[in-house]
Amino acid sequence: MTNWRWVMCAMLFFATTVNYMDRQVLSLTFKEFIQPEFHWTDSDYGTITGVFSIAYAIFCLFAGKFIDWMGTKKGYLWAIIVWSLGAVLHAGCGFVTEHIVGLESKQALLEATGTIVSSISMVSVYLFLACRLILGLGEAGNFPAAIKVTAEYFPKKDRAFATALFNAGASVGALAAPATIPLLAKSLGWEMAFIIIGALGFIWAGIWIFVYDKPMESKHVNAAELEYIQQDDEKQSAVSSQPSDEKQMSFGEAFKHKQTWSFAFGKFMTDGVWWFFLFWAPAYFQDQYGIKASDPQGIALIFTLYAIVTVISLFGGYLPKIFVEKHGMEPYAGRMRAMLIFAFFPLFALFAQPLGGVYGPWAVAIIIGIVGAAHQSWSANIFSTTGDMFPKSAVATITGIGAMAGGVGSFLINKGSGMLFDHAADMGEAFRFAGFTGKPAGYMIIFCICAVAYLIGWCVMKALVPKHQPVVVK
Repeated sequence: MTNWRWVMCAMLFFATTVNYMDRQVLSLTFKEFIQPEFHWTDSDYGTITGVFSIAYAIFCLFAGKFIDWMGTKKGYLWAIIVWSLGAVLHAGCGFVTEHIVGLESKQALLEATGTIVSSISMVSVYLFLACRLILGLGEAGNFPAAIKVTAEYFPKKDRAFATALFNAGASVGALAAPATIPLLAKSLGWEMAFIIIGALGFIWAGIWIFVYDKPMESKHVNAAELEYIQQDDEKQSAVSSQPSDEKQMSFGEAFKHKQTWSFAFGKFMTDGVWWFFLFWAPAYFQDQYGIKASDPQGIALIFTLYAIVTVISLFGGYLPKIFVEKHGMEPYAGRMRAMLIFAFFPLFALFAQPLGGVYGPWAVAIIIGIVGAAHQSWSANIFSTTGDMFPKSAVATITGIGAMAGGVGSFLINKGSGMLFDHAADMGEAFRFAGFTGKPAGYMIIFCICAVAYLIGWCVMKALVPKHQPVVVK
């Protein structure tokens, strides 16, 4: 048997790695390089990350349909080209801001005072928003396309593990980012960090053109591997060849199924947790401990955080495989049991601030790493539930709906965090929560929300779909 399906998994892994590196350039350059140049507040940054999240959410709703309509090969290709272009365009925001406000150099932006500061801030925020919209438009296609490839190339019992492997690209991207981006920004300028990381997507696109074909059309997949990939179809009397599996599912029909709402609510409650830590962790270490992202300790903290995420989260996709193969559980039941286990680990976020005050930033980095690993393990399994419950022709559409719901949750937590942190800083000692004052109290509030999000999400999902109930497109 050939093993071309693992080459496809590797391609998904690298695409997701590039996806998250492009997404993280801003968070790793914001506090040290971009905020001083454009005079942003935390609320400004919250607006940019929040609008990106809500735009990403809206785009995700249509990205799934686009991937199902365009096809996996062309759809994925368009997605990564668009988001790579959006990433590179960030580099021009400073130059354009200078000309719009009438200044001659970056130094003039940094040294600006008086009323022109508000103009610099407003113009630059809008420019970055435009670039983030293009980035979000392309990135919205990544997970619907990747999940569709997984459904095409892996039987149900292997999908959570395959999803965990390619989804580890998010952790590896977040891991590689702090080791490279701050150093690029410090040595070459923050603009070159956007250009160099953005260019990686174009390289991936060139390779994708030559390596992807559907399993039954690929010259790299022999009969034995194709039989293995299609084992679920054979058990279900070749469902993939029946007309119902080929029909597209409309949005109206998708929202009639409680399985759709279950998946969407789980994403709504939990995606924002990951995005909060992705966007705000570097700023947190600088706000709370004065450690910049380009400092050796700052690089080590973020690297350690995502190293924990990467190593531990790989087990997340394998756990339901154990439940299915060794305990005889149905795949959906095994996934839900695994997700319940993972839902308890984010409760450690309740102790991040208290332990950070006693043991310093390393305690916080380790705790956030554990929470992030739990999220990635949860994410691998919740994505796989779409393949359990929906036909292959509808997987990208449902994944897009779920990603939209996750984007809405991410908008609320990121925009809300920026506003909360500015308010807490302005209030100072008068702002109190759980024994903390000022901005630390604001962070404690968000950590508490992150801690309970997964258990709430799991309970609602279980209530909506207590057992495996596959959907048939009529």
